[in-house]
Amino acid sequence: MKFAAFETSTEWCSVALWLDGEVRALEERAGNRHAELVLPMLQALLAQAGIGAAALEAVAFGAGPGSFTGLRIACGAAQGVALARGVPALGVSSLEALAEESGAARVVACLDARMREVYYCALEKDLRRAVVRWREVIAAQCVAPAQAPLPPGPGWLACGNGFAAYGDVFRERFAEMRPEVHPSAVAVARLAAPRLGAGEGVDAALAAPSYLRDKVALTTEERARR
Repeated sequence: MKFAAFETSTEWCSVALWLDGEVRALEERAGNRHAELVLPMLQALLAQAGIGAAALEAVAFGAGPGSFTGLRIACGAAQGVALARGVPALGVSSLEALAEESGAARVVACLDARMREVYYCALEKDLRRAVVRWREVIAAQCVAPAQAPLPPGPGWLACGNGFAAYGDVFRERFAEMRPEVHPSAVAVARLAAPRLGAGEGVDAALAAPSYLRDKVALTTEERARR
């Protein structure tokens, strides 16, 4: 199977091509330039591979949670490519992609949600399956850092920029933190491949971000109270 993957839920803009098990990718710390970079990155990867967009059989994207604008960019890019080719689209949790990127088996994934909150969950690889998938030990939630629940048992690796933003809160709670780990299109592609192979993709028009929180900003009164 050949498909493209987009991940723009954080400050990183990441695009990957899955070519029958081989993965090619480009990634750049984008700031606010995701919309400017994402499709040219895809075109560059297609050119490197010597194929055109017509060869793509599906499109995957980091569905969130994360930056509201970033999620819309990834979903919009996936929808545009999928609609143009008449192929399915598949959203993959950005927190799951973060865990996959870490290389660990037990991961607390935490992304800065702004407004003094984080997107947070604990994920463990389910090794009982023929195809490895991640199992939620603590369900994905938007929560104040001090109220984030601790996962049971030892061996948890804390990953994501939420640990950089709120290191003072989390430092005594986790023995090992890697705030530099971020969701990537390569991780999205690895997670999407077996799901697409099993027919889990949807019509591009049905693809949607997973915001986890509807509120975009605090009011002046709310900021004053905090």
